[in-house]
Amino acid sequence: MAGKCLVRASEIAAMTEKEYTHPLNANAVRQTRTLGDIAGLGNLGVHLVRIEPGRETTEFHFHHAEEEFLYILSGRGIAEIGGEETEVGPGDFVGFPASGPAHRMRNPGPDDLIYLMAGERRFGDVVDYPRKGKRALKVGGHIKIVDME
Repeated sequence: MAGKCLVRASEIAAMTEKEYTHPLNANAVRQTRTLGDIAGLGNLGVHLVRIEPGRETTEFHFHHAEEEFLYILSGRGIAEIGGEETEVGPGDFVGFPASGPAHRMRNPGPDDLIYLMAGERRFGDVVDYPRKGKRALKVGGHIKIVDME
């Protein structure tokens, strides 16, 4: 995909947010502006994400093949990493290597939690949701969620 490399702050501000609700967690609702696609990035997904007070970012999970990171821009959150919770805020960076630990984040409020999120876009990945006993199989943009055994 051809991009334009530079995406101006005014263009980002004018973008319409897209709402994403995680299929395994109805309270995990993200308001997202996808930046990487506009810049022509094919192997890296980059998103500006806003989490409203009381919401979570995702279901507790980890990727077997893909790495991802978050950089907190504003607001405060509670990051759960490997079952331990810690408060995060502006300027904090959280990196998640492939194969764990499992993680998620929530916004206890009162303000929106805003962060830059990026992760690899491999052709295939396996994502485990240990608290749900589920596994997502990702191949070429298709996702199938199955029970873990």
